[in-house]
Amino acid sequence: MQRRDFLKLTSLLGIAGTGLIPYQSSWAAQNRTALPIPSLLYPDAQGNIKLTLQEGTTHFINGKSTKTWGINQAFLGPALVLDVGKKASIKIDNQLPTSTTLHWHGLIIPGASDGGPQDLIPSKQSQTVQFTLQQPSSTCWVHPHMHGQTGKQVTMGLAGLVLIQDEQSKKLPIPKNWGKDDIPVILQDRQFDLQGQFAYQLDVMSAALGWFGNHMLTNGATYPRHISPRGWVRLRFLNGCNARTLILATSDNRPFYVITSDGGFLQEPVKVTELPIWMGERFEVLVDTSDGKAFDIITKPVQQMGMNLPPFNNNMPVLTIQPSSERNQATLPDHLVDMPAIPTIPNLYQRHLDLTMNPQLDKIGMQAFQDKYPQHSMANMDMDDMNMDMSHGHEMHMDHMTHHSEHPFDFLNGNMINGKAYDMNHPLFNVKQGKYEEWVISGKGDMMVHPFHIHGTQFRILSENGAPPAPHRTGWKDIVHVNGKVSKVLVRFDHLASPKRAYMAHCHLLEHEDTGMMCGFTVSA
Repeated sequence: MQRRDFLKLTSLLGIAGTGLIPYQSSWAAQNRTALPIPSLLYPDAQGNIKLTLQEGTTHFINGKSTKTWGINQAFLGPALVLDVGKKASIKIDNQLPTSTTLHWHGLIIPGASDGGPQDLIPSKQSQTVQFTLQQPSSTCWVHPHMHGQTGKQVTMGLAGLVLIQDEQSKKLPIPKNWGKDDIPVILQDRQFDLQGQFAYQLDVMSAALGWFGNHMLTNGATYPRHISPRGWVRLRFLNGCNARTLILATSDNRPFYVITSDGGFLQEPVKVTELPIWMGERFEVLVDTSDGKAFDIITKPVQQMGMNLPPFNNNMPVLTIQPSSERNQATLPDHLVDMPAIPTIPNLYQRHLDLTMNPQLDKIGMQAFQDKYPQHSMANMDMDDMNMDMSHGHEMHMDHMTHHSEHPFDFLNGNMINGKAYDMNHPLFNVKQGKYEEWVISGKGDMMVHPFHIHGTQFRILSENGAPPAPHRTGWKDIVHVNGKVSKVLVRFDHLASPKRAYMAHCHLLEHEDTGMMCGFTVSA
């Protein structure tokens, strides 16, 4: 069965017989909790910060206790506040029962500090990383990057925001009252088994489609409410899902004014009525609440394999904004920062990266998806499409699609870049420090969603999926959208990365990353 068939199916699929707790909107409506706000964590006078990676338990649904991981707390972590130009020394104490890493997503730092999969922190041991940031103010984040385990460890709760400040951003008249009119919104979908534990599994289906949930958590809570002042409110969105694309909007169609992308402020606000945001991306928006009317932030249905199962086949509310009688003094500036023009580079080197999925993984993953939801998938199949798929794959019988076959398929290396699955010991190429390159990233090999992330830099998008980038995507970025077509970015690396601490470039659909769609690369002087 091919991916095109499932585009017709996913809006109808349920979870009957899956052993998962179903989402019930009545739970969310009856248990409206306040939006949890991550505490701010600043370096001390010497620039030191301590992070403890720890186990805990958290109550998400139906009074059940879920085993979770967190940073300095049971689930997720504080928001680190780092100033440009000031040295930071961060001690990471791993009290988890397994090894992990911490990757500083969006930070322009040397490979030795980047926290890639080579940089393991064994259980009950610690590591200290040091760096001095020289990049614009932005909302970044930190998360694990242990190869083959990233999806699971992020699911368990290891993630937190990193807020980079510079003098220019401090002078802007935008909302800055953390937790009141400056609001972090971390969005993550989850599945729970009948015991209330995260039902994570890396298997052939998730290796093909990604791991997806049927509950949405906002800062770790289900459909919470936030009381804000009237006026301009700042929302810092992070798509922290493993594999789910989000299309964010408001329930009453009031617009967002996008002020930042991954790597910093845009030159001027961009008005949008909906905001697609791929996995790992961050956008900050301002929204006008001066009318005093409550509204929801919603995520709309998307055309992505597996992601239209209920309740995501309809508009899904993730957060209520309830304005109070208090008014703030923040404004929406016409001009934010001066963005440098994209330079014209003579003799620009062009580097090609082709993203592909092993055709056998494609077939087995689609078959596993059908097997999990048989009553819906077969009922909605078009007979002509079924016959076409049978003619292409008639030799692949069910006994060859399972782990019970004599030679089970190695799905852990089923996703590739330039025909190779990730090899930690062999970086794919070397880049010269300070030299611009044009990276041409092709997704023509499998027609799947690939939010492509590059470590150690912030780049500019030249074209995205075969078209000019949307206005709010023309600023500094560390993720570009690739889906069946070609995207091009202008990239430069200011720091070094050795073979032992190489940078990564990879799909940020975490199960694609964990099963091979990643490459290491070095930067030399």
